[in-house]
Amino acid sequence: MFSFSRFTRPQALAVCALPVAALLAVTAFAPLPFAVAQPGSTANVLGEHEGKPVLTVSGVPTRRTSGELRMTTIVATGPQTDNYLGDVIDGWFRTDRAVMPKDSVYPVGDDVKEVEKHNLGDMKKSQDEATEAALRYLKANGVADTDKVRVKADLGKIGGPSAGLFLSLGIIDKLDGDGSGGDLTGGRKIAGTGTIEADGEVGPVGGVALKTQAARRDGASVFLVPEDECADAQAELPKGLRLVPITTLKGTVESLRALEKGGKVPSC
Repeated sequence: MFSFSRFTRPQALAVCALPVAALLAVTAFAPLPFAVAQPGSTANVLGEHEGKPVLTVSGVPTRRTSGELRMTTIVATGPQTDNYLGDVIDGWFRTDRAVMPKDSVYPVGDDVKEVEKHNLGDMKKSQDEATEAALRYLKANGVADTDKVRVKADLGKIGGPSAGLFLSLGIIDKLDGDGSGGDLTGGRKIAGTGTIEADGEVGPVGGVALKTQAARRDGASVFLVPEDECADAQAELPKGLRLVPITTLKGTVESLRALEKGGKVPSC
């Protein structure tokens, strides 16, 4: 039987430290199951992305818009990229990086084509629900001929559901603006994020602290954030960016109208 009683205290500590040191050495050179993310691109849904219109609305007359509605993204290390202890520690201590479990970023595994297919599938579903939510809202607010509206959305290879809210807002702005002849944006650069359900409910998306940085970098002064993610958005909020919490499409439009007219606007 092995006994530590044969060793002095310093000797015992040294013996205990050996397996810990070995474990740390192995960890330092072994890939870890984490992805490292950073602020990604933004895209104005009222304009073009990669040379193509993001939203093409047909079947009824549309309005000329001003201002911008910028959906935001994050960029994470790829599903087949290995991140090591140094990468993870660096990501933890940088304000423009976030460390996340790899399976939360790539739930379908590490096959690049499968990941891309999954993300684009999420985007297509999001586009359909965004269109339905916008048209339901417009019909409920007396806009005629919503049954004639056809919408095509094109964000290239940007995947996932987080552009849903902004696609809905873009459709509303192109067809009805603020409802009284003005722009939904009030001429501002409005950025943000959020999923959308067909009934107009807005859902959380994750990565908002990085998305606020992308928004401010690209000139936005207002950021629409799902209410449940206010605390995350405030964590690294860039100077000059105003947070507006949202829960529904209707409430979002009301907040943008109030912002345009100088009324009371919710805040985080």
